[in-house]
Parts: sequence; structure tokens; C-alpha cells
Amino acid sequence: MSNFLHLKYEKSVSVTKALTVRFLTKRFIGEYASNFESIYNKHLCLERKQLNLEIYDPCSQTQKAKFSLTSELHWADGFVIVYDISDRSSFAFAKALIYRIREPQTSHCKRAVESAMFLVGNKRDLCHVREVGWEEGQKLALDNRCQFCELSAAEQSLEVEMMFIRIVKDILMNFKLKEKRRPSGSKSMAKLINNVFGKRRKSV
Repeated sequence: MSNFLHLKYEKSVSVTKALTVRFLTKRFIGEYASNFESIYNKHLCLERKQLNLEIYDPCSQTQKAKFSLTSELHWADGFVIVYDISDRSSFAFAKALIYRIREPQTSHCKRAVESAMFLVGNKRDLCHVREVGWEEGQKLALDNRCQFCELSAAEQSLEVEMMFIRIVKDILMNFKLKEKRRPSGSKSMAKLINNVFGKRRKSV
């Protein structure tokens, strides 16, 4: 049996599709067209489960980004929010995305378990031109119940892979929490039905 996981991958500016391609192929390509959306699929085995991971990588140009996220909040099991540590405006945009995802959910997209989220500061190899401190990223993640790391897609293939594995594990944990909550609700409903019909039988 396999689980199908949907992961939304949000880039705050034209950070490129480097992290996704690193994870899928272990190769680094520095430049990508950033004005179109992409969907990637990867099969992996984790915790003795066969998993099909779908990664949606939206248009990464800030001016074309959409803040509604309504459909994504429905289907995404996890979110990866990426900013460039050498670009403060990308961090501000990442913060806005996190606030939008974590804001009180409306009734039409309310979830039983909060979506897994990972905040990633990319381009760690450019620390000499850093504009966003590690502490700022860590605080934003802690305040919004996200995991956090800084890495370099250009130089740290293993770290990129571990980041994706960590959020997939968070998603699987959320699945387990949902499964634990369902039986209790089912039992309560069964008990209620039994009480109602049980009383009727006795009165007949």
C-alpha cells in the first residue's frame, strides 16, 4: 500500500527550482525559468512505507504570486517556504506566506491537524553578503510552528535531501494523528446510534 503525499513548494522570489531538482536528481542547476509552474513526482520508501510524493512548484516571481492559497490549503499536506538569505525582501515575502498559511482557518478549509511546514534559508554559501540573520529565520519558524534550516542548494546535496525527508516525516506524523482521532469519533457515533436504537427496541 502506498500513500500519496502532496507537498507545496513556495519560493519567495526567483530563488530558482534548485532545491527541488537537487532532491530529485542530486544535480545542481543554477538558473531556471521562473515564470511557469511545475509539478514533480517522486517515489520513495520511508519508514517501511511506499510513498508517492507530488511536489508543486509555483511560479516564483513575486509579482505573479497569489496570496489566496485556498485550493492549496485544501490539498497540500505540507509547505516548504524558501527565502534567499542574501535578499531581505525575499524574507519579508516568506513571512507573509507563512502568516497566510497559519492564519485562523476558515470553515471551508479547516483542517483536523495543522499542515507540516518547513522554512528554508537558501544560499548559505553567500554568507559574506547575508542580509537575513540565522536568528531571524529561527524566530520566525518557532513563532509559527515550522521547522527551520539554512542550507546551500549549490553545495549541500545531502542537507537538501534531509530537509525534504524531515518534512515528509512530519506529514506522516500528521497522518497518524488524524487516524488516531478518527476511531474515537467513530466509536462515539456508534455508541450514540446504539443508545438511540437500543432504547427504541426496549420500548417496543
